[in-house]
Order: sequence, then structure tokens, then C-alpha cells
Amino acid sequence: MADPKLKISVASLSPPDKEGFLIKQGGSIKTWKRRWFVLKGKKLVYFKTRTDVEATGIIELEADSFVRDERTDKDKKRKYMFSVGTSRRVFFMHSETEAEMNQWIQAIKNNIEKDIGDIPIKRSTPPEPEPDTETGGFRPPPNGVTHDAPPRARLAAAKNCIPYLLEEASKVLEFWQIWTESVPLTSDLQPGMSIEFQVATSADMQKLTWRTAGPQNIFIQKMVDFFWNVGAPESEIDRLNDVGALINPIKIGSWIDMSARGGMDGGWYFPVDIPLKLSIEASDAGDPTRKVSEWAEQNNVTVCFSVGRDMGAAPPRQTEIRLKLPGADFNAQLRVAMDAFFAFGFPTIGEDALSVIRRAGSEANGPICLSVITSSDGFVRLGLLLPKPSQEIVSALCSLSQASVDEISRFQSALASSGPAYAEYQYLMKGFGYGVYKEGFDIVFHYMVGEDRGE
Repeated sequence: MADPKLKISVASLSPPDKEGFLIKQGGSIKTWKRRWFVLKGKKLVYFKTRTDVEATGIIELEADSFVRDERTDKDKKRKYMFSVGTSRRVFFMHSETEAEMNQWIQAIKNNIEKDIGDIPIKRSTPPEPEPDTETGGFRPPPNGVTHDAPPRARLAAAKNCIPYLLEEASKVLEFWQIWTESVPLTSDLQPGMSIEFQVATSADMQKLTWRTAGPQNIFIQKMVDFFWNVGAPESEIDRLNDVGALINPIKIGSWIDMSARGGMDGGWYFPVDIPLKLSIEASDAGDPTRKVSEWAEQNNVTVCFSVGRDMGAAPPRQTEIRLKLPGADFNAQLRVAMDAFFAFGFPTIGEDALSVIRRAGSEANGPICLSVITSSDGFVRLGLLLPKPSQEIVSALCSLSQASVDEISRFQSALASSGPAYAEYQYLMKGFGYGVYKEGFDIVFHYMVGEDRGE
């Protein structure tokens, strides 16, 4: 049975004595998790997110409680660590900066020493909060969204269409929440700046990818903090810095993958035009990158429009390059794409799929694009992206993958979208699904959700 003491919301603790994110060590299981802490009188309450309506835990401060600097140079991830001790337990947590650590220590010390009573807290469960569009909250409004709704609200509405993202104890949902909280706030933007949001779903809605990008100077620190929080290796964070210094993109972003089978992955991407040779620098050297370079030279491909890399805890690392296919018309571009499937060792596109792809090409509004994912262990995935498919093509592709077009329509309606920006025919090589992602052929729909703009 849930502890009735935890039936309190972040809002009920307003105005707080201090609040903010800290990384806290667990109790019986010594893992570190990012939590939203609120100090109010003699209570230090922590939540999973800053909009929660139920607490995860409460630290009751007593007359003999203490707060102590535990900083260390041995662990770079937890350099600014401190502890809070009570008669029952010592809690360990850390901040991202020395200044934050000192502020927390002083605030908690002040409240321990103050002669203050136990401030009453309203414990009735409040209604679901409205979307905080000014501060970048991802909660949808109660009555759905329209095309004019902020993109964060539209993403949240789409999330609520996914059954495995509605389970409160879901690790996948927690991963999604941590990622959304890492996205810079609208208030961080200066006039002329923007943050873009995208989401992609497989036709059967068993796998989703969420992407956001914006100005490098706004995104970089929050991205690095996110990767630290989810356990990305320090070597890969260093690589992000090295590749960023090499390319120096004006726009950077983060992405997360998830699946109904519990798959979770994340990484970074640079959605800007980049010389192909530089994008290959982000990849692990090996036979796949050599073949990509040779194929690109033969087909006069010199630029890609996006490069990204996963930050998972275990190798092999995967790097994605997206590029526009050369050719005077659709048929010429399709020949180049089919040559890539052959050159990189992927199965030939089947006749049923080719028939739908050619129909899409007859109405294509823009060039075909290619997504190539490589690793040190070989080619991972190859995808052919068809721009702005009609609803007829969407239905045909759903039929091709034996998926329900009605589910896609509901998802699309939740996004308040008129249709996908791209439909992707992709093939994931055997062995790279790791038991949580579908291997072989699949169809994926990519949606451009919108932008938050600085005012």
C-alpha cells in the first residue's frame, strides 16, 4: 500500500525554501537517479519530475540531523556530493556544480537550525496540472491539442497514445521523463532562437524515436548532464566534445529510442549540412565506413544533412548519417538507393515494397534521402526516406507491414499533424535488435512536430 505521507505534490510545497534537481543514491539498491528536490521547513521532499502530484520520498529533518560536504576528486561524475543525515539513515546526493552544492548545504543547514514548526502541507491529490508552456512543460492540456498548441504539449499527447508509456512503474516512461526534462526551456531562448521537436514511430507503433535540437550554446550542457544521468561512458561524452569541436555545428540535439519490449537508447545528433568526410570522423573506423566512403565517391555524394551517434553504456557504438540522394529525378535517385542496398550488403528491396515506393515517387515533393547506420561490428541499418507521403501511401505502407492504419491515424491526430514528413523503408541487420527491436524490414513514419521560439 502506498505511504499516505507521499500523497503530496510539488505544487502543494509552493513557495519552497529551495528546489531543484539533484542526483540521489538509492537505498537498498545503490543506483543514482535524478530527482526533483523541494526543501520546505523540516522536510526535504523528492519527486521524479518537477510537476509530479505524488512524492517519491521524504527526508524528515530533525534537531540532530546534519548536512555535510562529501566532495571528492576520485569520481568525476559525483564530484560535488554531499550527505544529509537523520536518526534513520544517511542520504547521499550530488549537484552538477560546486555553487549548487554550497547553496543546498547552506539552505538545509539553515532549516535544521531554525526553530520552525512542521509546516502543514495540503495532502489532497490535486487535478492533473495544465501544460506549462512558458517553462517548457510536456504535459498536454486536458481536452487534447490543436495544430496551434505548443509542440511540447503535442508530444505529450502523442505519448499518451502509447500503451507502454502509460504504465506508471515503467522504466521506459521514466527514461522518457528524464529526457524531456533535459530539453532547454522556452525561457532559455533569446529572440530569433528556436528549439525543434520531432517524433518517429514504426508502423506497428512498437518502436518510437523522439528528437529535439536547438542552438549549441543552449543545448550542450543540458545534453551532457542528461548523458551523465543515464550512465553514458565518459569516453563517449569526450567524443561528443571532440566531434563537436571538429564540426562546430550551430545546432545540436539529443534523441532517444524506445520499444514495447523495454528497449531504450539515446544519443546526440547534429542536424546541419556537414561534409561527408567530417561526418565519417564521428563513426568507428572499419569496413562499413570504408564502403560508405567508396560508394559516396562513386555516386558524387559529398554532403550529409545530419550525423548522430548513440551513447549507450555498452559497445558497439552506432553512428547514423543522413544524406540526400543525387539524381535528376526520382527514378535516378532510386537507382542510387538500390545500389547502396547492394554495396552495403543489405537484402534487395522486395517487389511489393518497390511498387509502393514507386507510387510514392510519382508524387514525391523533394529528394529521396538515405539513413545509414554503421558500427565497428558492421552495418546496422539502412533506410530509404520518402518525403511527404500521401495518406494513401501511408495506408499502403501500413498494409505492407501488416500494421493498423487506424492506430497511426490516432497517433497523427494526437500530434495535430497533417501527415508524416517522411515515410522510411528500413532494414535492421540480424543481431542488432538485441531482443528488444524488430530486425529485418520495417516501416517508420517521421513527424516534424514544431518549434518553440524565443520572444
